[in-house]
Amino acid sequence: MAVKIRLRRMGAKKAPFYRVVVADSRYPRDGRFIEEIGYFNPMTEPADVKIDAEKAKKWIGNGAQPTDTVKALLKKENII
Repeated sequence: MAVKIRLRRMGAKKAPFYRVVVADSRYPRDGRFIEEIGYFNPMTEPADVKIDAEKAKKWIGNGAQPTDTVKALLKKENII
């Protein structure tokens, strides 16, 4: 099972809101996921990011691969 840490799109049309989730890479973008570890709201100024550092480090330690966007958010939050 290839596990990814990625964004799950929520919110209304033209008003996106994302949840940072751990999911099997075979599941659809907004489909089933294993655990929610944070959120990202790009509509606020500055963008609102909240990620549980302990959960993110645990999943990365277990082999989960963050997507490019999530990796940038984790670096911004000084988690990796």
